[in-house]
Amino acid sequence: MQRVTPDRPWPLHDVAAIRRIEQRATAALPAHALMQRAGLDVARIALALAPHARTIWVACGPGNNGGDGFEAALHLKQWGKDPVVTWLGEEARTPDDARASLQRARAAGVRFAADAPAGAGFAIDALLGIGATRSPEGRLLQQIQALNDGPAPVLAVDVPSALHADTGSSVACVRAAHTLSLLALKPGLFTAQGRDAAGVVWWDDLQVQDPEPATAMLAGAPPAAARPHASHKGSYGDVAVVGGAPGMAGAALLCARAALHHGAGRVFVGFLDPAAPALDPQQPDLMVRAWDSLDFTTMAVACGCGGGEAVRAALPRALHARALVLDADALNAIAGDGSLQSLLVARGQSGAPTVLTPHPLEAARLLDLTAAEVQANRLATARDLARRFACVVVLKGSGSVIATPDEKVRINPTGNARLAIAGTGDVLAGMVAARLANGEDAFEAASAAVYLHGLAADRWPAHEPLTASALASRLVA
Repeated sequence: MQRVTPDRPWPLHDVAAIRRIEQRATAALPAHALMQRAGLDVARIALALAPHARTIWVACGPGNNGGDGFEAALHLKQWGKDPVVTWLGEEARTPDDARASLQRARAAGVRFAADAPAGAGFAIDALLGIGATRSPEGRLLQQIQALNDGPAPVLAVDVPSALHADTGSSVACVRAAHTLSLLALKPGLFTAQGRDAAGVVWWDDLQVQDPEPATAMLAGAPPAAARPHASHKGSYGDVAVVGGAPGMAGAALLCARAALHHGAGRVFVGFLDPAAPALDPQQPDLMVRAWDSLDFTTMAVACGCGGGEAVRAALPRALHARALVLDADALNAIAGDGSLQSLLVARGQSGAPTVLTPHPLEAARLLDLTAAEVQANRLATARDLARRFACVVVLKGSGSVIATPDEKVRINPTGNARLAIAGTGDVLAGMVAARLANGEDAFEAASAAVYLHGLAADRWPAHEPLTASALASRLVA
């Protein structure tokens, strides 16, 4: 059993892949072995997380997730605890494995009750697992609400009940303090509502080693890149930031400062406001130029930060940059202009390094969806965008999703709600541009920038406000 930490990559498997793993394991093992292993692991982690809890509520559903709960209750009873099981099933309709575990729990003297026990010091959510396909109602919804409203910390078995294992979407799900993911890690634990619902995620493969290919990866820390002593500013490339329409110069400056602090050799700012200042007094190393005087074909261009309507005029030239990051108003302009979309597709198909960094509403505009539809399946949305425009896509949000046109997908594990302020997206665009200027592959550049952007927020001093301008100046390459 391992705690899932963000310092290394982890393979993620969707429900279809997990069903295949489960079927192969069940065929190869003695009857009931897999559920017995799962229940023992649930009991072990419950004991470790709440060693002093006497009464433990085990909320069991009608399927095999409930069977895991019966097995866990059996062991907890044998170890001197007082597990109390509430069960939503009917014995005649219970799967064979779960029925066998139900009988074992009863034979061990486990107490069954109609309602949650008063004074429970810990709770185990074994209601649904990966079987959630619709919004909960009736007694199931009541049990979920009772788990969420009760004072006892909750351990979810496999996934928090009513959280979609593939997408992380949910209308009403268990909010767990810990989740033990069995056999494989599920993408939904790490994006959309998943991170809030799952709490601390643990994983156990139940002693099953299976070659099933990963559906996606939970990104790990990027490798550190030492700079040779014999190098100079030209070794690390030029970034041009095109944005800052009237009243929005700050967005372009945040992007440019981030690119500089994240390792670009030189950073140019091409304001779209002709009345913008010719100098950033807080960062005089930035070089302000007329945007149409810059040779984008030799640069990594970050286009769109604070671009307003004025960015439309710059996009045809920006789309011929050596490397390109499109953010914010650049994405909005492309969403409403078929000719710009064609240029972007042609660019992507040519292999020119290109990264799109939409938030959910911008992604919705690009795909003619609603933001709710985007959030309902963030992995599918990121894949669709990457295929449609032949670019690397960073779909921002809780558990940012990074996707390529050939369907490689990573979910970012770092970051927190302190990033939910104006300007942090501009900072991220600058970070990606800096890495592209250094010559990194677009997928690796995007993944590393998103990871380090979030990591900076995770390491931010608790007593100090996080602002985008402060974030931009504290980045590491």
